[in-house]
Amino acid sequence: MSTPRAIGAIELSSVGIGYQVEDAMLKAASVDLLIARTICSGKYLIVVGGGVSQVQSSIQAGLSDASDSVIDHLLIPNVHESVFPALGQSVVLGRDYTGALGVIETFSGTSALAAADAAAKAARVTLFRIHVAMALGGKGLILMTGGVADVRAGVQAAADEARSRGLLVSEVVIPRPSRELFADYL
Repeated sequence: MSTPRAIGAIELSSVGIGYQVEDAMLKAASVDLLIARTICSGKYLIVVGGGVSQVQSSIQAGLSDASDSVIDHLLIPNVHESVFPALGQSVVLGRDYTGALGVIETFSGTSALAAADAAAKAARVTLFRIHVAMALGGKGLILMTGGVADVRAGVQAAADEARSRGLLVSEVVIPRPSRELFADYL
C-alpha cells in the first residue's frame, strides 16, 4: 500500500449498522481499510485511506447508509504523512530520546485523527502514537514529541481542532519528561 493522500473516518453508535456502513464504504470506492472494529462503549469505528475522490465517495456512501447512528465523521483530503505510522503504532523513538511530550485526549477516536493531522501540519513534531478508542472508553489519545516550542505549537493546534468539534478532554505539554514516562514507547 502506498501512503494515502486522504483519510476518512466514521464513528457509529451501532455495531450492526457499523458492519453495514463498512460494506457500503468498501463497495463505493477503491480505498484501503485502515481500521474497522468495535470500540469501547459498544461503538464501531471505520477508517479508510486512499485518493481524495475515492475516500470522499466512500465516506459519502457510508454516511448515506448510517441512518441516525453517526457519532462523528471526518474527511481529511491532504492528510499529513506522519499520521499513518502513528496510527499503526509503528513509530520507534531511540533509547536515549529526550524530547518534550505532548498529549491530547479527545472524546472520540475520530476527533483524535483530525487533531493529530492539525498538530503535524502546525509544528515540527513527531507523532508517535494515535490511539483510537480501544480500552479508553471510546476516547482518542495522541502522543507527540519534539522540541518544547514545537510540541507546544502542535498541542495547541490539536487542541484547537478538538475544541472546535466540542470533543477536547485534555491537552498537556511536559517539557522534560522523565525517562520512565517514555519507557513504554522506546
